[in-house]
Amino acid sequence: MQAFVTALSPETEKLPAPRYESLIRLAEAIRTHQHAHDLFQVLVRELAKVVPFDAVAQYDDDLNKVNWYLGEHCTPAAKPSLAKEDTIAWWVQQHQQALVIPSVDEEDRFPQMMGVLRDCGVRSLCAFPMSTAHRRLGSLMIASISPNTYSEDEVRFLSLVVNQITLALDDALNFQASKRSQERLELLLDLTNGVVSNLDLREVLRAVSASIRRVIQCDGVGVALPEPESDRLRLYALDFPGNKGIIHEGMLPPGEDVSALVALRTGRPIRVSNSDLSDDHLARAVGVKTICHLPLVSRKGVLGVLTLGSLDEKAFPEEEIAFLSRVANQVAIAVENSIAYREIAELRDQLAQEKLYLEDEIRTELSFEEIIGNSDALRRLLVQVETVAPTDSTVLIHGETGTGKELIARALHKLSLRKSNAFVKLNCAAIPTGLLESELFGHEKGAFTGAISQRTGRFELAHRGTVFLDEIGEIPLEVQPKLLRVLQEREFERLGSTRTLRSDARLIAATNRDLAAMVDEQTFRSDLYYRLNVFPMRVPALRERPEDIPLLVRHFVQQFSRRANRNIETIPSETMKALVRYHWPGNIRELQNVIERAVIVSAGSVLKVSLADLKTQVPSSEAPESRPGANARDMRSLLDETERKQIVSALEQANWIVAGPKGAAALLGMKRSTLQSRMQKHGIRISRRAS
Repeated sequence: MQAFVTALSPETEKLPAPRYESLIRLAEAIRTHQHAHDLFQVLVRELAKVVPFDAVAQYDDDLNKVNWYLGEHCTPAAKPSLAKEDTIAWWVQQHQQALVIPSVDEEDRFPQMMGVLRDCGVRSLCAFPMSTAHRRLGSLMIASISPNTYSEDEVRFLSLVVNQITLALDDALNFQASKRSQERLELLLDLTNGVVSNLDLREVLRAVSASIRRVIQCDGVGVALPEPESDRLRLYALDFPGNKGIIHEGMLPPGEDVSALVALRTGRPIRVSNSDLSDDHLARAVGVKTICHLPLVSRKGVLGVLTLGSLDEKAFPEEEIAFLSRVANQVAIAVENSIAYREIAELRDQLAQEKLYLEDEIRTELSFEEIIGNSDALRRLLVQVETVAPTDSTVLIHGETGTGKELIARALHKLSLRKSNAFVKLNCAAIPTGLLESELFGHEKGAFTGAISQRTGRFELAHRGTVFLDEIGEIPLEVQPKLLRVLQEREFERLGSTRTLRSDARLIAATNRDLAAMVDEQTFRSDLYYRLNVFPMRVPALRERPEDIPLLVRHFVQQFSRRANRNIETIPSETMKALVRYHWPGNIRELQNVIERAVIVSAGSVLKVSLADLKTQVPSSEAPESRPGANARDMRSLLDETERKQIVSALEQANWIVAGPKGAAALLGMKRSTLQSRMQKHGIRISRRAS
């Protein structure tokens, strides 16, 4: 056998000038290409100008594979299919020795390799290790279709060529490593700057996501945070330009993302490749073949998961995950700061809102410091209050206008376990239909025209407290399903937001309308009615508790006397009897107004009440004991009927339009809100036949 193994070192003897020039050109050509994956093609192209060959094989130690090139004179169209361990290029790299085979036909040490080479038409070859003082880069095999092609001079020259190629390749790899380190350092600096310069998490992620995708060479970046009181992860922020809207911020992925939850619970990175993504419908829909879940670890534990997705099934090798974990640590700081900032902002907004509500309560206080009375009807009601107050059950308070339904609601709150938290009230009839949903649930900045800032809703403000919705029968049908969801699921979304919020607020509702009849008329949802009607309570009208009127009169006289700086000490018995006999259609609110006017007009220490204030005089010839208030009720009924006819007539003239310059309110010379209140009192509804 004419084969020999020769250990070669770079020769210093003088070579012909043309070969030196060729060697210099080869080295310069390789050095101009800084990407290692391009070097093999450059090597093949430039090496052909220096050394005759028909086939080249390079073992890349970094990628752990053999690259093949077969010239046009080699017979197979396809590259040889050999395991790297059966190739000469791999053997040379392992043994770090040059190998020269003058004749493939006479070589018997590499039977499989020799068979493949013979099939390709190769007859001789030489191979050289590619190593520097610091590392091994692989090996290079050069082959020819002619036997005995490579003489000792050729081998000596080729060893110099391989040395130059090795140095150029080492330079390229060092350049790549240096560039990659610089890019990673810049990414960490960008993340740090983003963390310290912006407290909005989505803004931070959008500022650095492009850098993450460029440096890590991935196709999508997302951050998922755990849902409160749930084991699922919601996608909080996303940067994935190629997903075509299939995945979006705020979504709760269908099913359970097991790998992401494992990363969340264990605090360890999880890499999921193509074979493990067969059941992930979202990943398949967007073409993602590799996913890396990185836990966001902070001092308080694992806050969420940073997820990177790639369309390459070999993405995120083990050596990159250590750096990705450092990136995740920076993002975790941003998440932690953002959560803390959001909590502080929410608490600040809640305190500001509570302050506004408190100031509003002080300005609009009805002057009731406590519930006044000792009648049997009131005592029965207070027993109900004491019974249901300690629970969290929904309470529906029925009663005529002015009976003090809000006082009962406040008493329920003060006797409950929520008394240390906010009591938030809302009159549903006083809010325009288009703004009622925003008042109840809040809105985001830009959710609709005029939404110039974020607004906290009443349910969010009353978290762990009590919400009192007065005139709940006035809530439009389109808002009722969202209110039902809050009662049943205790969750809602602000207008213009996809983030689900939770509210542990107890609901107390009040109405002076017959909700059961409204359900029959299909103007109120039956499921909402049944959910509200858990514990119904009825506040008795003032005429049903006449024995409480003297106590209320004295209470109001004392209160308004202090306010007006008057000294009223006496209430005439005739005046008190007249007040007791009157049937009070406006209930306690009407009594309060009558006493306030009486205190204002009373000049001395005696309370003077004009019977004209009661809308009718009580005949002196009538026996109060036999027909108390009968004549007054008849007169009131007549006045009510006359007023109702006038309102209906004005509505018909205005084509059932209430507001505006040509509306019924303008024809009657009253405010729109006053007319709507009178229409509600008389049971007048807008005609559906109006054009």
